[in-house]
Amino acid sequence: MIDKSDQIDFLWEGIDKNKKKIKGIIPAKSELIAKTELRRQGFIVTKVRKKPKPLFSARVKAITPGDIAVFSRQLATMLGAGIPLVQSFDIIGKGHENPSMQNMLLSIKANIESGDTLAEALKKNPLHFDELFCNLVDAGEHAGILETLLDKVATYKEKTESMKKKIKKALTYPVAVIVVAFIVTAILLLFVVPVFEDMFKSFGADLPGFTRMVVDMSEWLKSWWWIVLGIIISSVYIFIYFKKRSKAFNHFLDKTLLQVPVVGLILNKSAIARFSRTLSTMSAAGVPLVDALESVAGACGNIIYSEAVFKMREEVATGQRLKYAMQQTNLFPHMVQQMVAIGEESGSMDAMLAKVADFYEEEVDNLVDNLSSLMEPIIMVILGILIGGLIVAMYLPIFKMGAAVG
Repeated sequence: MIDKSDQIDFLWEGIDKNKKKIKGIIPAKSELIAKTELRRQGFIVTKVRKKPKPLFSARVKAITPGDIAVFSRQLATMLGAGIPLVQSFDIIGKGHENPSMQNMLLSIKANIESGDTLAEALKKNPLHFDELFCNLVDAGEHAGILETLLDKVATYKEKTESMKKKIKKALTYPVAVIVVAFIVTAILLLFVVPVFEDMFKSFGADLPGFTRMVVDMSEWLKSWWWIVLGIIISSVYIFIYFKKRSKAFNHFLDKTLLQVPVVGLILNKSAIARFSRTLSTMSAAGVPLVDALESVAGACGNIIYSEAVFKMREEVATGQRLKYAMQQTNLFPHMVQQMVAIGEESGSMDAMLAKVADFYEEEVDNLVDNLSSLMEPIIMVILGILIGGLIVAMYLPIFKMGAAVG
Protein backbone atom coordinates (compact mmCIF):
# COMPACT_ATOMS: atom_id res chain seq x y z
CA MET A 1 0.00 0.00 0.00
CA ILE A 2 1.37 3.44 -0.99
CA ASP A 3 2.03 5.82 1.92
CA LYS A 4 0.53 9.19 0.95
CA SER A 5 1.39 10.97 4.20
CA ASP A 6 4.30 12.93 2.68
CA GLN A 7 2.80 13.44 -0.80
CA ILE A 8 1.69 16.77 -2.30
CA ASP A 9 -1.32 17.40 -4.53
CA PHE A 10 -0.37 18.65 -8.03
CA LEU A 11 -2.71 20.25 -10.55
CA TRP A 12 -1.96 19.07 -14.07
CA GLU A 13 -3.09 19.65 -17.63
CA GLY A 14 -2.40 17.47 -20.68
CA ILE A 15 -3.69 15.56 -23.69
CA ASP A 16 -5.10 12.03 -23.53
CA LYS A 17 -4.86 9.22 -26.12
CA ASN A 18 -7.85 10.65 -28.02
CA LYS A 19 -6.09 14.05 -28.43
CA LYS A 20 -8.52 15.70 -26.02
CA LYS A 21 -7.41 18.24 -23.44
CA ILE A 22 -7.74 16.96 -19.91
CA LYS A 23 -6.82 18.16 -16.44
CA GLY A 24 -6.88 16.83 -12.92
CA ILE A 25 -5.14 16.40 -9.56
CA ILE A 26 -2.43 13.84 -8.80
CA PRO A 27 -0.71 13.21 -5.43
CA ALA A 28 3.08 12.76 -5.64
CA LYS A 29 6.24 13.42 -3.65
CA SER A 30 7.63 15.81 -6.31
CA GLU A 31 6.76 17.43 -9.63
CA LEU A 32 9.11 15.07 -11.49
CA ILE A 33 7.44 11.99 -10.03
CA ALA A 34 4.00 13.45 -10.91
CA LYS A 35 5.04 13.94 -14.57
CA THR A 36 6.56 10.45 -14.74
CA GLU A 37 3.38 8.84 -13.38
CA LEU A 38 1.17 10.77 -15.82
CA ARG A 39 3.33 9.75 -18.79
CA ARG A 40 3.19 6.15 -17.59
CA GLN A 41 -0.62 6.41 -17.74
CA GLY A 42 -0.41 7.57 -21.38
CA PHE A 43 -0.97 11.31 -21.01
CA ILE A 44 1.04 14.04 -22.80
CA VAL A 45 1.70 16.49 -19.97
CA THR A 46 1.63 20.22 -20.77
CA LYS A 47 1.55 21.76 -17.29
CA VAL A 48 2.12 20.60 -13.69
CA ARG A 49 2.04 22.82 -10.60
CA LYS A 50 1.45 22.49 -6.87
CA LYS A 51 -2.14 22.86 -5.80
CA PRO A 52 -2.42 26.27 -4.07
CA LYS A 53 -3.76 26.48 -0.56
CA PRO A 54 -7.27 27.99 -0.31
CA LEU A 55 -7.35 31.66 0.78
CA PHE A 56 -9.92 31.06 3.48
CA SER A 57 -8.81 27.67 4.73
CA ALA A 58 -9.09 26.74 8.38
CA ARG A 59 -6.40 28.24 10.52
CA VAL A 60 -3.41 25.95 10.97
CA LYS A 61 -3.08 24.99 14.61
CA ALA A 62 0.39 25.66 15.97
CA ILE A 63 2.41 23.02 17.81
CA THR A 64 2.50 23.85 21.51
CA PRO A 65 4.88 22.68 24.26
CA GLY A 66 1.87 20.80 25.63
CA ASP A 67 1.70 18.78 22.40
CA ILE A 68 5.38 17.88 22.79
CA ALA A 69 4.81 16.82 26.41
CA VAL A 70 1.91 14.55 25.43
CA PHE A 71 3.91 13.10 22.52
CA SER A 72 6.85 12.34 24.87
CA ARG A 73 4.58 10.41 27.22
CA GLN A 74 2.90 8.51 24.35
CA LEU A 75 6.23 7.53 22.80
CA ALA A 76 7.66 6.44 26.16
CA THR A 77 4.55 4.32 26.81
CA MET A 78 4.64 2.66 23.39
CA LEU A 79 8.35 1.87 23.52
CA GLY A 80 7.85 0.50 27.03
CA ALA A 81 5.14 -1.79 25.62
CA GLY A 82 7.63 -3.16 23.08
CA ILE A 83 6.23 -1.40 19.98
CA PRO A 84 9.01 -0.63 17.42
CA LEU A 85 10.07 3.03 17.09
CA VAL A 86 8.88 3.56 13.49
CA GLN A 87 5.52 1.95 14.19
CA SER A 88 5.14 4.07 17.33
CA PHE A 89 5.63 7.25 15.30
CA ASP A 90 3.15 6.00 12.71
CA ILE A 91 0.48 5.31 15.36
CA ILE A 92 1.00 8.59 17.24
CA GLY A 93 1.32 10.70 14.09
CA LYS A 94 -1.75 9.41 12.26
CA GLY A 95 -3.83 9.54 15.43
CA HIS A 96 -2.96 13.12 16.38
CA GLU A 97 -5.73 15.73 16.14
CA ASN A 98 -3.33 18.60 15.31
CA PRO A 99 -2.46 18.45 11.57
CA SER A 100 0.81 20.36 12.13
CA MET A 101 1.91 17.89 14.80
CA GLN A 102 0.82 14.99 12.60
CA ASN A 103 2.92 16.23 9.66
CA MET A 104 5.96 16.78 11.86
CA LEU A 105 5.79 13.32 13.44
CA LEU A 106 5.36 11.59 10.09
CA SER A 107 8.30 13.61 8.75
CA ILE A 108 10.43 12.41 11.69
CA LYS A 109 9.28 8.87 11.00
CA ALA A 110 10.41 9.21 7.36
CA ASN A 111 13.83 10.47 8.49
CA ILE A 112 14.23 7.50 10.83
CA GLU A 113 13.28 5.12 8.03
CA SER A 114 15.96 6.73 5.85
CA GLY A 115 18.64 5.91 8.41
CA ASP A 116 18.68 8.77 10.95
CA THR A 117 18.77 8.04 14.66
CA LEU A 118 15.87 9.40 16.72
CA ALA A 119 18.06 12.20 18.09
CA GLU A 120 19.20 13.21 14.60
CA ALA A 121 15.61 13.23 13.33
CA LEU A 122 14.46 15.36 16.28
CA LYS A 123 17.29 17.86 15.77
CA LYS A 124 15.81 18.70 12.36
CA ASN A 125 12.89 20.33 14.24
CA PRO A 126 14.74 22.72 16.62
CA LEU A 127 11.69 24.92 17.21
CA HIS A 128 9.92 22.08 19.02
CA PHE A 129 12.73 19.82 20.29
CA ASP A 130 15.35 21.84 22.12
CA GLU A 131 18.97 20.87 22.73
CA LEU A 132 18.12 19.40 26.14
CA PHE A 133 15.47 17.07 24.67
CA CYS A 134 17.74 15.93 21.83
CA ASN A 135 20.76 15.39 24.12
CA LEU A 136 18.74 13.20 26.49
CA VAL A 137 17.37 11.12 23.61
CA ASP A 138 20.88 10.80 22.17
CA ALA A 139 22.23 9.64 25.56
CA GLY A 140 19.39 7.10 25.85
CA GLU A 141 20.06 5.68 22.38
CA HIS A 142 23.79 5.29 23.03
CA ALA A 143 23.25 3.71 26.46
CA GLY A 144 20.45 1.41 25.27
CA ILE A 145 17.96 2.87 27.75
CA LEU A 146 15.84 4.98 25.39
CA GLU A 147 12.55 3.88 26.97
CA THR A 148 13.71 4.82 30.47
CA LEU A 149 15.05 8.21 29.41
CA LEU A 150 11.97 9.02 27.34
CA ASP A 151 9.90 8.34 30.44
CA LYS A 152 12.08 10.82 32.38
CA VAL A 153 11.85 13.35 29.54
CA ALA A 154 8.05 12.95 29.53
CA THR A 155 7.89 13.51 33.29
CA TYR A 156 10.15 16.55 32.95
CA LYS A 157 8.02 18.05 30.18
CA GLU A 158 4.78 17.40 32.07
CA LYS A 159 6.09 18.99 35.28
CA THR A 160 7.48 22.00 33.40
CA GLU A 161 4.26 22.62 31.47
CA SER A 162 2.15 22.20 34.60
CA MET A 163 4.23 24.82 36.40
CA LYS A 164 4.07 27.24 33.45
CA LYS A 165 0.28 26.98 33.35
CA LYS A 166 -0.05 27.64 37.08
CA ILE A 167 2.18 30.71 36.94
CA LYS A 168 0.37 32.07 33.86
CA LYS A 169 -2.96 31.51 35.60
CA ALA A 170 -1.76 33.37 38.69
CA LEU A 171 -0.54 36.36 36.66
CA THR A 172 -3.18 36.46 33.90
CA TYR A 173 -6.33 36.49 36.03
CA PRO A 174 -5.70 39.74 37.96
CA VAL A 175 -4.28 41.52 34.90
CA ALA A 176 -7.32 40.55 32.81
CA VAL A 177 -9.77 41.75 35.47
CA ILE A 178 -7.97 45.07 35.93
CA VAL A 179 -7.84 45.65 32.15
CA VAL A 180 -11.59 45.00 31.91
CA ALA A 181 -12.18 47.37 34.85
CA PHE A 182 -10.27 50.18 33.12
CA ILE A 183 -12.15 49.56 29.85
CA VAL A 184 -15.50 49.79 31.69
CA THR A 185 -14.30 52.97 33.43
CA ALA A 186 -13.33 54.51 30.08
CA ILE A 187 -16.75 53.64 28.62
CA LEU A 188 -18.50 55.25 31.61
CA LEU A 189 -16.38 58.40 31.31
CA LEU A 190 -16.91 58.69 27.55
CA PHE A 191 -20.60 57.83 27.22
CA VAL A 192 -22.40 57.77 30.59
CA VAL A 193 -20.91 60.74 32.47
CA PRO A 194 -21.66 63.23 29.62
CA VAL A 195 -25.39 62.30 29.87
CA PHE A 196 -25.38 63.12 33.58
CA GLU A 197 -23.40 66.30 32.89
CA ASP A 198 -26.08 67.59 30.51
CA MET A 199 -28.72 66.84 33.11
CA PHE A 200 -26.75 68.64 35.85
CA LYS A 201 -26.37 71.74 33.63
CA SER A 202 -30.18 71.95 33.34
CA PHE A 203 -30.40 72.14 37.14
CA GLY A 204 -28.19 75.21 37.21
CA ALA A 205 -26.74 74.31 40.62
CA ASP A 206 -23.07 74.05 41.60
CA LEU A 207 -21.68 70.52 41.46
CA PRO A 208 -19.91 68.84 44.41
CA GLY A 209 -16.10 68.82 44.14
CA PHE A 210 -15.88 65.07 43.56
CA THR A 211 -18.50 65.19 40.80
CA ARG A 212 -16.76 68.20 39.20
CA MET A 213 -13.49 66.22 39.15
CA VAL A 214 -15.14 63.23 37.42
CA VAL A 215 -16.84 65.51 34.88
CA ASP A 216 -13.51 67.22 34.13
CA MET A 217 -11.91 63.79 33.64
CA SER A 218 -14.70 62.86 31.25
CA GLU A 219 -14.26 66.06 29.23
CA TRP A 220 -10.49 65.59 29.08
CA LEU A 221 -10.83 61.97 27.94
CA LYS A 222 -13.38 62.95 25.26
CA SER A 223 -10.92 65.52 23.91
CA TRP A 224 -7.75 63.47 24.13
CA TRP A 225 -8.88 59.83 23.96
CA TRP A 226 -6.82 59.27 20.80
CA ILE A 227 -3.64 60.30 22.63
CA VAL A 228 -4.41 57.89 25.50
CA LEU A 229 -5.14 55.07 23.05
CA GLY A 230 -1.96 55.86 21.11
CA ILE A 231 0.14 55.81 24.28
CA ILE A 232 -1.32 52.43 25.30
CA ILE A 233 -0.78 50.85 21.86
CA SER A 234 2.73 52.34 21.58
CA SER A 235 3.65 51.10 25.07
CA VAL A 236 2.49 47.56 24.26
CA TYR A 237 4.35 47.61 20.92
CA ILE A 238 7.56 48.96 22.49
CA PHE A 239 7.37 46.38 25.28
CA ILE A 240 6.95 43.49 22.83
CA TYR A 241 9.65 44.88 20.52
CA PHE A 242 12.30 45.14 23.24
CA LYS A 243 11.16 41.87 24.86
CA LYS A 244 11.97 40.05 21.62
CA ARG A 245 15.15 41.92 20.67
CA SER A 246 16.87 43.45 23.71
CA LYS A 247 18.88 41.29 26.09
CA ALA A 248 19.43 44.28 28.40
CA PHE A 249 15.65 44.91 28.62
CA ASN A 250 14.95 41.23 29.39
CA HIS A 251 17.69 41.28 32.03
CA PHE A 252 16.12 44.36 33.66
CA LEU A 253 12.60 42.88 33.42
CA ASP A 254 13.57 39.50 34.91
CA LYS A 255 15.55 41.15 37.69
CA THR A 256 12.66 43.49 38.51
CA LEU A 257 10.08 40.69 38.52
CA LEU A 258 12.18 38.67 40.97
CA GLN A 259 11.95 41.58 43.44
CA VAL A 260 8.16 42.05 43.24
CA PRO A 261 6.45 40.88 46.47
CA VAL A 262 4.74 37.46 46.22
CA VAL A 263 5.18 37.29 42.42
CA GLY A 264 8.97 37.44 42.81
CA LEU A 265 8.85 34.64 45.38
CA ILE A 266 6.86 32.48 42.95
CA LEU A 267 9.31 33.16 40.11
CA ASN A 268 12.35 32.46 42.33
CA LYS A 269 10.99 29.13 43.53
CA SER A 270 9.87 28.26 39.99
CA ALA A 271 13.39 28.88 38.62
CA ILE A 272 14.91 26.70 41.36
CA ALA A 273 12.38 23.96 40.62
CA ARG A 274 13.20 24.05 36.89
CA PHE A 275 16.93 24.05 37.61
CA SER A 276 16.60 21.04 39.90
CA ARG A 277 14.23 19.08 37.66
CA THR A 278 16.34 19.64 34.54
CA LEU A 279 19.67 18.83 36.18
CA SER A 280 18.14 15.75 37.82
CA THR A 281 16.95 14.49 34.43
CA MET A 282 20.33 15.17 32.82
CA SER A 283 22.19 13.45 35.68
CA ALA A 284 19.94 10.40 35.43
CA ALA A 285 20.86 10.20 31.73
CA GLY A 286 24.55 10.11 32.59
CA VAL A 287 25.32 13.47 30.94
CA PRO A 288 28.56 14.98 32.35
CA LEU A 289 27.91 17.81 34.82
CA VAL A 290 29.65 20.52 32.78
CA ASP A 291 27.65 19.63 29.66
CA ALA A 292 24.45 19.29 31.66
CA LEU A 293 24.76 22.77 33.19
CA GLU A 294 24.90 24.33 29.73
CA SER A 295 21.49 22.84 28.89
CA VAL A 296 20.14 23.61 32.37
CA ALA A 297 20.96 27.32 31.96
CA GLY A 298 18.51 27.64 29.11
CA ALA A 299 15.74 25.85 31.01
CA CYS A 300 15.63 28.07 34.12
CA GLY A 301 13.13 30.48 32.57
CA ASN A 302 14.86 33.57 33.99
CA ILE A 303 17.95 35.39 32.66
CA ILE A 304 19.32 36.05 36.15
CA TYR A 305 19.32 32.35 36.97
CA SER A 306 20.59 31.42 33.49
CA GLU A 307 23.61 33.71 33.90
CA ALA A 308 24.25 32.29 37.37
CA VAL A 309 24.19 28.71 36.01
CA PHE A 310 26.69 29.64 33.28
CA LYS A 311 29.01 31.04 35.97
CA MET A 312 28.55 27.83 37.96
CA ARG A 313 29.48 25.86 34.85
CA GLU A 314 32.72 27.81 34.51
CA GLU A 315 33.56 27.13 38.17
CA VAL A 316 32.74 23.41 37.88
CA ALA A 317 34.85 23.17 34.69
CA THR A 318 37.88 24.36 36.69
CA GLY A 319 37.37 21.64 39.33
CA GLN A 320 35.11 23.44 41.79
CA ARG A 321 32.38 21.42 43.49
CA LEU A 322 28.84 22.30 42.43
CA LYS A 323 27.82 23.16 46.00
CA TYR A 324 30.48 25.88 46.34
CA ALA A 325 29.74 27.20 42.85
CA MET A 326 26.07 27.56 43.90
CA GLN A 327 27.03 29.42 47.07
CA GLN A 328 28.79 32.15 45.09
CA THR A 329 25.64 33.02 43.11
CA ASN A 330 23.61 33.96 46.24
CA LEU A 331 20.49 32.67 44.51
CA PHE A 332 20.10 29.13 45.84
CA PRO A 333 18.81 28.52 49.41
CA HIS A 334 20.96 26.65 51.92
CA MET A 335 18.69 23.61 51.74
CA VAL A 336 19.27 23.25 47.99
CA GLN A 337 23.04 23.57 48.45
CA GLN A 338 23.05 20.89 51.15
CA MET A 339 20.97 18.49 49.06
CA VAL A 340 23.39 18.96 46.16
CA ALA A 341 26.35 18.37 48.49
CA ILE A 342 24.78 15.12 49.74
CA GLY A 343 24.12 14.07 46.14
CA GLU A 344 27.75 14.78 45.16
CA GLU A 345 29.13 12.78 48.09
CA SER A 346 26.75 9.82 47.74
CA GLY A 347 26.67 9.69 43.94
CA SER A 348 22.90 10.15 43.92
CA MET A 349 22.70 13.64 42.46
CA ASP A 350 19.66 12.84 40.32
CA ALA A 351 17.64 11.52 43.28
CA MET A 352 18.53 14.47 45.55
CA LEU A 353 17.73 17.04 42.87
CA ALA A 354 14.44 15.26 42.09
CA LYS A 355 13.44 15.66 45.76
CA VAL A 356 14.38 19.36 45.62
CA ALA A 357 12.31 19.79 42.46
CA ASP A 358 9.30 18.05 44.05
CA PHE A 359 9.56 20.29 47.13
CA TYR A 360 9.78 23.56 45.20
CA GLU A 361 7.08 22.58 42.71
CA GLU A 362 4.74 22.01 45.67
CA GLU A 363 5.84 25.36 47.11
CA VAL A 364 4.96 27.07 43.82
CA ASP A 365 1.54 25.36 43.82
CA ASN A 366 0.81 26.67 47.33
CA LEU A 367 2.04 30.18 46.52
CA VAL A 368 -0.07 30.35 43.36
CA ASP A 369 -3.17 29.28 45.32
CA ASN A 370 -2.39 31.87 48.02
CA LEU A 371 -1.83 34.57 45.40
CA SER A 372 -5.18 33.81 43.78
CA SER A 373 -6.91 34.04 47.18
CA LEU A 374 -5.07 37.27 47.99
CA MET A 375 -5.81 38.92 44.64
CA GLU A 376 -9.57 38.44 44.78
CA PRO A 377 -10.25 40.98 47.58
CA ILE A 378 -7.67 43.39 46.09
CA ILE A 379 -9.40 43.19 42.72
CA MET A 380 -12.78 43.79 44.37
CA VAL A 381 -11.38 46.89 46.07
CA ILE A 382 -9.99 48.21 42.76
CA LEU A 383 -13.30 47.58 41.00
CA GLY A 384 -15.18 49.21 43.87
CA ILE A 385 -13.00 52.32 43.77
CA LEU A 386 -13.17 52.70 39.98
CA ILE A 387 -16.79 51.77 39.22
CA GLY A 388 -18.35 52.60 42.57
CA GLY A 389 -16.53 55.94 42.73
CA LEU A 390 -17.95 56.99 39.35
CA ILE A 391 -21.47 55.99 40.36
CA VAL A 392 -21.25 57.88 43.66
CA ALA A 393 -19.88 60.95 41.88
CA MET A 394 -22.85 60.96 39.50
CA TYR A 395 -25.46 60.60 42.24
CA LEU A 396 -24.00 63.13 44.71
CA PRO A 397 -25.68 66.13 43.04
CA ILE A 398 -29.01 64.27 43.06
CA PHE A 399 -28.65 63.49 46.78
CA LYS A 400 -27.68 67.13 47.41
CA MET A 401 -30.76 68.40 45.58
CA GLY A 402 -32.96 65.95 47.45
CA ALA A 403 -31.59 67.18 50.78
CA ALA A 404 -32.17 70.81 49.73
CA VAL A 405 -35.77 70.11 48.71
CA GLY A 406 -36.38 68.22 51.95
